[in-house]
Amino acid sequence: MCLILVAWRVHPGFPLVVAANRDEFFARPTRPAGFWPELPNLVAGQDLQGNGTWMGATCGGRFAALTNFRDPAAHRDDAPSRGHLVRDFLTETTSPEAYLDRLVGLASAYNGFNLLVGDGQTLAWFSNVAGTPKLLPPGIYGVSNHLLDTPWPKVEAGKSAVSRALAALPDDGPLFELLRDDAIHPDENLPRTGVSLDWERLLSAAFVRAPDYGTRSSTVLRVGADGMAVFDEQTWLPGAQIGGRVRLRYSTMSTGV
Repeated sequence: MCLILVAWRVHPGFPLVVAANRDEFFARPTRPAGFWPELPNLVAGQDLQGNGTWMGATCGGRFAALTNFRDPAAHRDDAPSRGHLVRDFLTETTSPEAYLDRLVGLASAYNGFNLLVGDGQTLAWFSNVAGTPKLLPPGIYGVSNHLLDTPWPKVEAGKSAVSRALAALPDDGPLFELLRDDAIHPDENLPRTGVSLDWERLLSAAFVRAPDYGTRSSTVLRVGADGMAVFDEQTWLPGAQIGGRVRLRYSTMSTGV
């Protein structure tokens, strides 16, 4: 994931609303969102190269999502896949706080990341760059490839758009519309993260377009106060061509993971 926007306990009918874009090389093998055959209570896309995922949820009400922390100078080719962090939380029953507290001692093995985890009762964030897990009070949050709520242009614009889009629920059209925003932000507002200025420009958009790299999926998750959840994924092909659409409805009241 390269943009995750979360409304946590803001809307009375939908305590958890997530709108997220995954940006990745188009050559990286990926399975679209679905219930995993080996883990039938888990719904997520699957990174077939690392055997993890970037965002997922469970019939037991758990949720997790991940972004990479962009710092090319600190990248290690031998680090384990960060997608395992999402998968591992979703397949456990430990609380978000306990999971992240345990992860603190292991996190230095991974390249930089942001991790959001929740169980329907609490939502927490941790970055191995920041170092300390944080329980999140109700609010609207955004994270891209820096720390939580770093005021990058697409994060600030996305949070404002989510705030407006909540009024349309259960219609999630406005949430998908904000994820489709491909506007490039002015140079003076761009961060400097160690990539070229051309790449900073391309990556400044919520919806990224590049020849071999870009937004590969847009996902909206909404969990209702009645326990019913909808996991909706639109995949994208090179050239921003429309791919497949998966819309999965499930109950979070299951006793499974």
